[in-house]
Formats: sequence, structure tokens, C-alpha cells
Amino acid sequence: MTLTAPPRLLLVHAHPDDETIWTGGTIARYSARGVQVIVVTCTLGEEGEVIPDSLRGLDSDQADQLGGYRVGELRGACAALGVAGHRFLGGIGRWRDSGMTWKEPGRAEALTDAHPRAFAHGDLEEQSGALEEILREIRPQVVATYAADGGYGHPDHVRAHEVTTAAADRVPDVLRVFHAVPSRDTTRRGLQGLSEARGLPFTMPRAHELPQVDDESITTVVDVAEHLPAKISALRAHGTQAKVWLDEWDNGAGVAAYALSNDVAQPVVGTEHYVLARGDPDGAGSDLFGGLGVSGTEPTGGR
Repeated sequence: MTLTAPPRLLLVHAHPDDETIWTGGTIARYSARGVQVIVVTCTLGEEGEVIPDSLRGLDSDQADQLGGYRVGELRGACAALGVAGHRFLGGIGRWRDSGMTWKEPGRAEALTDAHPRAFAHGDLEEQSGALEEILREIRPQVVATYAADGGYGHPDHVRAHEVTTAAADRVPDVLRVFHAVPSRDTTRRGLQGLSEARGLPFTMPRAHELPQVDDESITTVVDVAEHLPAKISALRAHGTQAKVWLDEWDNGAGVAAYALSNDVAQPVVGTEHYVLARGDPDGAGSDLFGGLGVSGTEPTGGR
């Protein structure tokens, strides 16, 4: 198969920072190779827990201004990753972060008293229709989002999966749909590296406390090692939500970790992982566009 249009990759994420945490290396890699990369964010992340003391007044239970602040963080992260275009699903502020609570380490569940505009409780047909409009306008050949469980159970991630599945099924231009997933083996190797590093300021989790899937289910492993500096810059842009730590970092060589408000270490690793949910698997083992006959996607220089 040979594509008759320039290669385009569209990623659907629930909140600002998800694009970086889940797929930041992938975004930077394909952007550097000439692919038009578009990110769609479904909420403003209004219910996120603020890390810096000086910004706690933005919290939803205080001034409730966090969503607007995170728009600026998202712009900085997108610039670091080389995102060609960004959209908020339904327009900025249409749906609100649904929030979550921890059922157990590494597994979230929905709140019982979510906001009336919560994304997870919105009209699925309206939401998928809004995404369908974007897909028909941009015509990406490849779309990525979360798996059916949202990666770790967050209701907004689950809804993003549902919305993307429904919309992509109605748009013939979408040739492949991928689910971003955390690799069990890569996560454990990353944690092993962190355990051997000195000065880690975060709490070390046990491996099973982080989201992960069996590697046997993973269809596509994307090498993003060259683009980890861009991913780390994007993580730093999300300063209300993430803290970054580097050990002996030099042009991507070393050990790196980030932590959210719970201060639990999560390794920054050199591969990102996907399950092909729809489309021809031929050539997709290490490249989201592999086998699609894409031209013009060779590296144009590192980020």
C-alpha cells in the first residue's frame, strides 16, 4: 500500500500531560520525521492535584482556575514535542475533567459525585461526533488512544477510548487505530535501573503498583530513545502535575524518572508500546506507519 496523502498521526488524550506521559516520545519521533502530528485533548484537566505549593490556589476546591493554567502548560509541552496542531474536543472547556479516586495502587475508579459537565458522563454520540468532524477534516491515516480500560481505569481515559473507537469506525481514511499501553517488562527494567541509581527523590513502587500489560499482547514497539530529551522537556512543561529527576543525563544517556502528586517514581524509558486495534498489521511491529508505504518519514534531525 502506498499513501496518496502526506502521513498524518492523530492522538486522542483525556487531559493535558497525558499526551506526554503516554505518547510523548512517539509524538517527537514522528514529528522529526516529517509526519503531521495532531493532538486532541478531551478536557482541561481541572481536577488534577497541584504539586507546587505556590499554585495550590488554582485547585478545583479553591479558585478552580487549574484548567486554564494547564492550557498554557499543554502549549509548552506541544511545542517541545513538535506537535503540528492541537484541538480541544468540542472546543475548549466543552467537557470537564471527571476526576477519579484510587481503588488500589495503580488502579483508578470513577467518583460518585462527578461534576455535571464531566467528560465521562457526557453524551457519547455528541462526543464521538465532535471527534468524527476532526478526523474527517484532518484525515489521519493513523490514530492512537488508550485501551478499553483506559490504561489504569481513569473514567476519562475509558471514555476517550470509547469516543475514539466510535469515531474512527465511521471514517474510512483511518487505516490503523492503536492503543497506547505500558509494557510490563519495560516498566520492570526501568524500575530496576532506578533502584540502582543514587539520589532518587521519589518513592520507589513495587512493579505491580504501576499500570502494565503483558508484553505478549503488545503488537508495536516504537523506539523513542533519541527523543527522550524532548519528552523530558515536555514533562517539565507540565509543572503543576509532574516532577522530573535525571541521573547522569547527557543527550539521552542516563536514568530518568518522573512523579505525579503522589511522589511515586515512574521510569522514563526508551520505547513506547502499542496494541494494534484495527488495521493491517503487516509492517507495524516497530512503526505505526510501517507497511503503509509512507514516504518522507525518514529522520530529519534529532530533537
